[in-house]
Amino acid sequence: MPRRHPPKAQPRRSRTTFPKPKMQPFNRTITALSTPPGKGGVALIRLSGEDALAIAERVFRAKNGKPVAELPARYATYGDVYLENEPIDDVLLTVFRAPNSYTGEDTVEIASHGGVLITEAILTALYAAGATPASPGEFTRRAYAAGKLSLSEAEAIGELLDAKSMAQVKLFGGDSRARLSGELASLYEGVRALLSSLCARLDYPDEDLGELSSDEILDAIASTKKRCEALLATYKTGKAVAEGVPTVLLGKPNTGKSSLYNLLVGRDAAIVTDLAGTTRDVLETTVPLGRVLLRLSDTAGVRESDDPVERIGVNRAKEAAKNASLVLVLLDASQPADEEDMALLSFLDTLEGEKIALLNKSDLSPMQFDATLLEGHVARVLPFSAKDGDLSTLSGLVDRIFTDGDIRLGEDAVLFSARSHAALKLGYERLSAAEEALRTGYAIDAALTELEGALSAFAETDGRSVSEDVVAGIFSKFCVGK
Repeated sequence: MPRRHPPKAQPRRSRTTFPKPKMQPFNRTITALSTPPGKGGVALIRLSGEDALAIAERVFRAKNGKPVAELPARYATYGDVYLENEPIDDVLLTVFRAPNSYTGEDTVEIASHGGVLITEAILTALYAAGATPASPGEFTRRAYAAGKLSLSEAEAIGELLDAKSMAQVKLFGGDSRARLSGELASLYEGVRALLSSLCARLDYPDEDLGELSSDEILDAIASTKKRCEALLATYKTGKAVAEGVPTVLLGKPNTGKSSLYNLLVGRDAAIVTDLAGTTRDVLETTVPLGRVLLRLSDTAGVRESDDPVERIGVNRAKEAAKNASLVLVLLDASQPADEEDMALLSFLDTLEGEKIALLNKSDLSPMQFDATLLEGHVARVLPFSAKDGDLSTLSGLVDRIFTDGDIRLGEDAVLFSARSHAALKLGYERLSAAEEALRTGYAIDAALTELEGALSAFAETDGRSVSEDVVAGIFSKFCVGK
């Protein structure tokens, strides 16, 4: 049997130290505005790279007369920025020396007065001094390349910048993303340690390393699988919070779909009138409901119509419902069911997504709609009033359907990335294959091959081993100054 070399041990990790991925070196010194452009009290311009201090020296004059290279790290220094030998703004400049900076490189941050012309002038001065414009996410990409954070943490930071709910802020926040990164790293290290131990015993049988029985190996695999299962189970919640649930409001005309849409959105985004058929096209937005992010679509009222434009709207409504993970069915509780209602219920039987029937106008008594007609078509039925604005019951129900109530966002490790989920699932499958190989008596080589496959998959989860295209795709979604 050919000699197998144990996987190399990774450097000891902390919250701020990660194995450096293999990436092309960064030769440019980059700069960008890190705060939103426009009028404001303060703007922050970041400069990072091997020439950062030298470039800053060419544009900055400290009031204390010290050159930038002699300024103490992490202390703000007051001075002026110059463009073509003319002072353009008084600023605070802070030096962060490598490797103790966000990017791991020499970094300078300039806090200036806010304003488009001021920041553009400072950037122009930095360009003239030798800096180049940063590409989207390049500062964080350099931090990842320097081992300052894992790829899963970088993904969380990117999502945090575009957070649409407090649930997302908790999911992508510091403690939660650190726990996820730590758990992914621990899974990798566990498999690596097991592989190293097995390879050492096979390659050096004369050494006094002790024997590992099949039961001990199986126990180690089972323990790793159990942790893997627990993390995979969090993806349902992470996906609902991060990516959102495709949701369609469906019903016949004038049942309150647009009123509910406006209530969820928090503004008059859809036209509400007593005239049937005012919604012709599909209105789309994203809106948080409790912990869940709804990718919400308001659709045309579903009914038979001779109007060709309305028929197009109805067809689009049905198509949207077929592709939805959640369909909120609006029914008028103040009216008895008619043929249009029954046709709608029959259509619901063709849908695969979760369905909740909302008996709208339930505040009007007595209720005329016979709720027993919904049996067999919709499992969940709620009395509802779009007018009173109470979404708490609906929010709780949606949360129970799409999330695990035991998960504490901001405290627990929660998987939210489809990329990490796919890699982790593959690693789990390779662990199962290794387990099966051992149980059925195959040569240890078969189990080792599967364990190596699991290790490779786990390496992808936090970016230890991942293609440049994947990395580029992740950071391309960032803003320029991050």
